[in-house]
Amino acid sequence: MQSTPDRKDGEYGMTSGQTGEDHLKDAAASTASGRRRRFHYGWTVLAVTFVTLLVSAGVRSMPSIFMLPFEREYGWSRSGISSVISVGILLYGLTGPFSAALLLRFGIRRMTAVSLAVLAAGLLSTPYMTALWQFELLWGVVSGLATGMMANVLGVTVAGQWFAHRRGLVVGILTASAATGQLLFLPVLARITEEAGWRYAVYAAVGATLVALVAVAIWMRNHPYDVGSAPYGETRVAKPAPFRGNLFLAPLAALREGARTKTFWLLSGTFFFCGFSTNGLIGAHLIPACGDFGIPEVTAAGMLALMGMFDLVGTTLSGWLSDRFDSRKLLFWYYGLRGLSLLFLPYALGAGQPQLTLFTVFYGLDWIATVPPTVKLSQDAFGKERAGMIFGWVVVTHQLGASVAAYAAGTVREWLGSYQVPFFAAGFVCLVAALMALRIAKQRAAVRGAAA
Repeated sequence: MQSTPDRKDGEYGMTSGQTGEDHLKDAAASTASGRRRRFHYGWTVLAVTFVTLLVSAGVRSMPSIFMLPFEREYGWSRSGISSVISVGILLYGLTGPFSAALLLRFGIRRMTAVSLAVLAAGLLSTPYMTALWQFELLWGVVSGLATGMMANVLGVTVAGQWFAHRRGLVVGILTASAATGQLLFLPVLARITEEAGWRYAVYAAVGATLVALVAVAIWMRNHPYDVGSAPYGETRVAKPAPFRGNLFLAPLAALREGARTKTFWLLSGTFFFCGFSTNGLIGAHLIPACGDFGIPEVTAAGMLALMGMFDLVGTTLSGWLSDRFDSRKLLFWYYGLRGLSLLFLPYALGAGQPQLTLFTVFYGLDWIATVPPTVKLSQDAFGKERAGMIFGWVVVTHQLGASVAAYAAGTVREWLGSYQVPFFAAGFVCLVAALMALRIAKQRAAVRGAAA
């Protein structure tokens, strides 16, 4: 039998000395290998990251469930508990720029596993606390720092490392995991708190955290090179460049670079108002605000979960839109519509279930839909390599706004006996953010020239 030339990609000819049976086996093996290659491991990393962010977001939302039980059991004031939430939110944001550097230096897998372990340890210590300062330490400091490592910056880093195409969609999916965390956790934990006590809700959260830790240890990988692959959408397999620079000075250098541009300050300003109007206000105070109108905690937690379900749709869709349309205009509509919904909220709380459900659906679609366009604008302005750390600083302003709202809303509620003023204030600042978004520079070259 005459042998064929050496095999090339997609060809399965026999080489000299090869039998027909060997030839068929090689062809079958090559076909199976091609099928395996069609599934990109980045989707597995995406799924593990989604679960990790989901658990982290669920844990971060728990203090809103505990606010009323802690008032009854410990006699702590609304403003005192709000200060713990405020500190946790602030540290959650401040960790972001440095977490980007740590993820690049030590790897996504290691840092995420360490963060989940620290979070589980803090949760296990919570049932033994007896004073407000201990709550501050465990949920303000420990939980804030641990979940800060598993925030939007983790999603941006995973998207940047593993995906060259569909990056906006991936960021949208991972951002939506925060809403999904509320969707899954809040109603269940609120029911456990109501029927068995808040301590059992904490134990349930510990179990979920350990499940995420196991998933990260088994399936998470740092970079496509670790599995012999290229980023999704590319064909060249390349070893990642090693992280260079000081872990603490590199984020500060990124801040200095970003602070020289108008784009950075506009993104930071709009994100400050974003945080002020979402997790700092609605995430922390909607359940106690509903309690002021006689709405049970489980029902209020169900409304937050419904928001999470619609935000899962809205934020994923926002990621898809940010790949196709002007992100500045998307932000204009998102902030404008959110502002109108918050101005409607005080009326909805007193009007009844239909109006409150309308607010829940409308606001939920827009909750964190602002993240994918903001990430896209950051990447366009500062490049993929620097976008993680610079976006981390933008997230700091988001959490600063959330921290201000979390503490201020609780304090104003004590002074005036109502959340009406904080809700109206958040609505108006969102309208301001909508106008700011249109002033963000459109051309990448103009922004980089200003940075230089």
